[in-house]
Amino acid sequence: MSRTLKICNLALLVLYPLAWWAPLMKAGLLPLFSLNEISVLTGLQSLWGSDIFLALVVTVFALFAPYLKTIGLALVHFGLLSGRALPALHVMGKLAMADIFLIALYITLAKGIGVGRIETAWGLYLFTGCILASLWISWGTERLERGGIFENSETNS
Repeated sequence: MSRTLKICNLALLVLYPLAWWAPLMKAGLLPLFSLNEISVLTGLQSLWGSDIFLALVVTVFALFAPYLKTIGLALVHFGLLSGRALPALHVMGKLAMADIFLIALYITLAKGIGVGRIETAWGLYLFTGCILASLWISWGTERLERGGIFENSETNS
């Protein structure tokens, strides 16, 4: 299982940036006009122009928290960081999950207004999958750490 966790975690280092560029949703003001794709990065770019504080908060939750957690888990997996860091990494994962809630809330609000139309896109599922996979990897790592699997990664790789 430790090998599977390592591989999945390393895959997240590639999948997260892909999820940031991928379209989360397609939005259009009126049914007659074409839909514009919105990604994490285009959403952040728009926020930086209108609300710097909110943009900073979303940047931390959407980009830094999940990616730093993934890097931290990789360091634990390869014996470069102590397992004592796992509770902090778990908190970072919970902060990243707040992002999915925000996106779902925006979609719900926009659909409730009825002015335009919003369609979810494949990037929303990829981004959600990355967050959920990261939570699973964190949970598995904590279980294995308690069993002493990652204490000496040279003998377990």
